[in-house]
Amino acid sequence: MSMITRIFVSVSLGVALLLASVADAKSPSRQQVIAQMKPYTGNRIRGVNTSTLFGKVMCGYQGWFMAEGDGGNRGWVHYSARGQFKPGQCSIDLWPDMSELGSDEKYPTSFKHKNGSVASVFSSQNRKTVVRHFKWMRDHGIDGVFLQRFGSTIKSTRGLAARTTVTANVQAGANLHGRTWAMMYDLSGLRAGDIEKYVIEDWKLLIDKMRITRDKAYLRHRGKPVVAVWGIGFNDKRKYTLDECQKLIEFLKNDPKYGGNTVVLGVPTWWRTLRRDAVSDKKLHDVIRRADIVSPWTIGRYQTPRQAQKHIAEVGSEDLQWCKAAGKEYLPVIFPGFSWHNMHKARGEDSPLGKIPRLGGKFLWSQAIANSKIGASMTYLAMFDEIDEGTAIFKCTNNPPIGASKFLTYKDLPTDHYLWLTGRIGRLVAGKIPATEDIPKRKPAKTLHK
Repeated sequence: MSMITRIFVSVSLGVALLLASVADAKSPSRQQVIAQMKPYTGNRIRGVNTSTLFGKVMCGYQGWFMAEGDGGNRGWVHYSARGQFKPGQCSIDLWPDMSELGSDEKYPTSFKHKNGSVASVFSSQNRKTVVRHFKWMRDHGIDGVFLQRFGSTIKSTRGLAARTTVTANVQAGANLHGRTWAMMYDLSGLRAGDIEKYVIEDWKLLIDKMRITRDKAYLRHRGKPVVAVWGIGFNDKRKYTLDECQKLIEFLKNDPKYGGNTVVLGVPTWWRTLRRDAVSDKKLHDVIRRADIVSPWTIGRYQTPRQAQKHIAEVGSEDLQWCKAAGKEYLPVIFPGFSWHNMHKARGEDSPLGKIPRLGGKFLWSQAIANSKIGASMTYLAMFDEIDEGTAIFKCTNNPPIGASKFLTYKDLPTDHYLWLTGRIGRLVAGKIPATEDIPKRKPAKTLHK
């Protein structure tokens, strides 16, 4: 099984665990959840230019972490493995840095630090924490996020409630700290007919109830709100069809009330040649031509700086040229490293801790430089908060719990190192600093506002 397919299986399993929770008697009805969907009406400060994707680095924001005691009654979502979150059984390979978080943002676990203190984690349901994440973005000059909205999750009432809470939290964070955001639908796990039944109807709710595209922090490109759809054209036996995907794109672009959007498509690495992780169906190209921006998913396709540079120079450059010839724009994906040791250990499988090494940021920087060389004008970084698969760039501790579960650290680097480096990549993409092969050297701490 390829790395990309295995990632999909991991995501689908996490979603399945999320949906497996049985609603208690006090859970609200779907109508009640919908009634609680409201537009953002809070304060806003000016910050990044929200009118374009050009010159921006947008991070993926999962927002799928939930904890016991966070009010969601879901347990340890995306922390647990096979229903358990305890030493020796968990699904995360990085431990979040909790040192700045308030007591009302910390959820205690059965894990212990070396000094015997209780290790705590965060919840994406806690607005204060999500707003704090956007403060970190502002501090380091990071433009904003694509908020993931999982099609399989919003099928359930409790899933819809959880994702709606996260959406409201992200809106608050983006507005209060002058960042931008856009919605990204992940189609993984959907069955035939689900796109029309759930995704299209969900977009209508977001427009009618939350009015997200009227949010001044919401990202626009070429005069239109941006919406991304991830998971089109993969060959991992997905149940929905290319025809259904095409219908979704046409709805998002052309519907008289809900359309008028700039549509980004998350497609396989080998979408252009229709091989390996992509379906061998020329209709995929027809579907892609109906959208505006192409974003190939390259996580795991290379594992060293040299491999990354070779892939981008050879495959990425031709992808970019195809897009230019077709009148489309190109949004490459970069990532800092990869690891899902604990997730696989819980399944009785073996995967090394730190499977794709970060090399202190050299791996991430090599991708940014390679994309700069081929002329990419925007970048998608996966991910801001993904500690399940070890791709997070937010603050993770160098003092994780000890015991039966092993965790990666940033070693001797500051916990905000990858936030800082992402900010530098943003300046590179925006043409504000020159492209140099060597990773930038960090100056004494200084807050960057962009």
